[in-house]
Amino acid sequence: MKFCSECAHPVSLQIPPDDNRPRFVCSNCGAIHYQNPKLVVGSIPRWEVEGEVQVLLCRRAIEPRYGFWTLPAGFMENGETTTDAALRETEEEAGAHITLGALFAMINVPHVHQVHLFYLAQLKDLDYAAGTESLEVAMFKEADIPWGEIAFPTVEYTLRSFFADLQRHHKDSDGDSQPVFGLHTEDIRKRMMQPD
Repeated sequence: MKFCSECAHPVSLQIPPDDNRPRFVCSNCGAIHYQNPKLVVGSIPRWEVEGEVQVLLCRRAIEPRYGFWTLPAGFMENGETTTDAALRETEEEAGAHITLGALFAMINVPHVHQVHLFYLAQLKDLDYAAGTESLEVAMFKEADIPWGEIAFPTVEYTLRSFFADLQRHHKDSDGDSQPVFGLHTEDIRKRMMQPD
């Protein structure tokens, strides 16, 4: 940041009075410009056929990690709730219509000043198509996921946690076996990339 958004004068990085972190402060009007982590929000769109669960992944058409696979997700916009963002990103990137479920994963990524949130989601149908930020979209069973081509550690963590939870079951009130999904949290402090 070079200029104040209030008066357009130069800003400098300094610790304001009664604060303990460097902030951008305007040299003219004294406005303090706080820079806070950004939220990346997405979904885990799933479809079940004869007891076999598949998830919808997008192959990225943008950097970073062009050509790698990811869950549909992106930056939350002002005025949105996290669920609004998950629904929008899923439609924009995968052309998919979903019913959103519970929050499944919350992953802190402090080295890039982000928090990633992923919601469980059920596809309403199999009518999906790549959006402008995706080269292609495809359904994958766990065994067919291109694990060496997953774009981000947060997505790999979320997918592995999702498929692990699918193996845990409890009996519902009708006696049917249902998967038990928990809320998964993780701190990823360093980018751990797969070799290209």
